[in-house]
Amino acid sequence: MLTIKHLKIKGFETIVVGKDRSAGLHAIIAIHSIQRGPSLGGIRMWPYEHEKAALQDALRLATAMTKKAAISGLPIGGGKAVIIGDPEKEKTRILLLSMGELIESLQGKYIGAKDSGILPEDLDVVSDQTRHVTGTTGKRGGSGDPSLATAKGVLAGMQAACQVVYGRNNLQDRVVAIQGVGHVGWNLGNLLYKKGAKLFVADLNPERADRARRSWKATVAPLSKIHQMPVDVFAPCALGGVLNVKTIPQLRTKIVAGGANNQCLDEEQDPYHLMKRGILHVPDYVLNAGGLIHLVVREILHQRGVAPWINNIERTVQRVLSVALEQQLPPMVVADRMAREKLGAKHEIFP
Repeated sequence: MLTIKHLKIKGFETIVVGKDRSAGLHAIIAIHSIQRGPSLGGIRMWPYEHEKAALQDALRLATAMTKKAAISGLPIGGGKAVIIGDPEKEKTRILLLSMGELIESLQGKYIGAKDSGILPEDLDVVSDQTRHVTGTTGKRGGSGDPSLATAKGVLAGMQAACQVVYGRNNLQDRVVAIQGVGHVGWNLGNLLYKKGAKLFVADLNPERADRARRSWKATVAPLSKIHQMPVDVFAPCALGGVLNVKTIPQLRTKIVAGGANNQCLDEEQDPYHLMKRGILHVPDYVLNAGGLIHLVVREILHQRGVAPWINNIERTVQRVLSVALEQQLPPMVVADRMAREKLGAKHEIFP
């Protein structure tokens, strides 16, 4: 039986903790804002050490989704769901059905989507209990995995950053280190390889890293060292918090531009630490908006023309970087300001 507990945290619309012992479900849904429309965000399944860690991740990710939707001009708000558990061992049909029941309890205020540990086929199961889900397979009328759209947006923003730093947006012979070659990282690597880039890769799964080596003639680096490779661009495409007081001094790149969410562990101080080192960090929620755009344009706005929206990511990145350089501010600070202006919101919307 599903039990639901409501939490109150300043700056958030709604937070629910759902538990269903018989289904093995322990999940949190955080709705940050519904100011522009219902909140939309991925369902992440991860073996968090405890509920506090899961809650912190959900809050950070939900806030980023609000910013991402606002700066991209999408008519939705920000939310996120996390399931505590190992997707390789603990993900079952009954757990996914219970998750659908938890989503349904919010009566459309939150719309689920794919994230780490959850596949479109899993969302098909979730959709048996709720219609408030996007990114299901074509069999269920969904638009499927949005990872390619995310990767295309990252590529576009990466090109804009290379134009600023290196004077041209051509990625031919540029050296890029990709941290994480899961769905987004894999698609990004394919796109970069076709552009003639030279790749370093690292992944928790050695088989994925070896596949990248064989497919792209990439150099495999240890996961703990990938950020230290001497490259033109470092592309974090795994989980968040990879930019911090320990790793920032170790970076050997002029650009950080990747698909991972919440890359800065300390989102107030780390952007300044990067700027002091002369490293251009493209704000992740601007860069990785392609997947969200794909879902919203295809399944909520019911438009087929996603490409113009994806192309707009490069223009948004150009605008953010231009203002950041002009005003000598970290790009993250500038992007936050632009997102806030789109919301027409008071400053406390981003705690």
